[in-house]
Amino acid sequence: MEVDIFHPLDLVEEIVAANDWQFERSVADELIAGVSGRWADYSLMFAWRDDLNMLQFGCACDLRLSPERRSAVLEMLSLVNDQMPLGHFGVDVDSNLLVFRHASLMRGLQGATVEQLEDLVEIALEECDRFYPAFQYVLWGGKSASDAVAAALLEPVGRA
Repeated sequence: MEVDIFHPLDLVEEIVAANDWQFERSVADELIAGVSGRWADYSLMFAWRDDLNMLQFGCACDLRLSPERRSAVLEMLSLVNDQMPLGHFGVDVDSNLLVFRHASLMRGLQGATVEQLEDLVEIALEECDRFYPAFQYVLWGGKSASDAVAAALLEPVGRA
């Protein structure tokens, strides 16, 4: 009896196509899509690790670290990551870009659901949009990491 094996990124590709996002899937185990956020365009990267039954996900912000502000941004990453309900921010060593990352183990599961993947992308975009101005504040405004994070976490109350 032949068993149909559904590749985990096939579902990701369906979701991306349904949202009319530009994407590329040059190999079976990787998919890259472009998405517009509130403050910037983001690159969504999905990679399937068959050896670990793991879906790796990244959302790259178009913010490159400058050598002179690197330590301030790394300090900010530490403060921001304490506030994250899912995933974390890091720096991609090859591109020097800020990236939201998360990995999901799928062993024993029938695969991810549409809702899980949509939630993952939604959370990543919300966190990138929430902290993008704060990263700019540190990178280009020369402000401290703690000031930038405090401004990003400020919840307005009432009406203006």
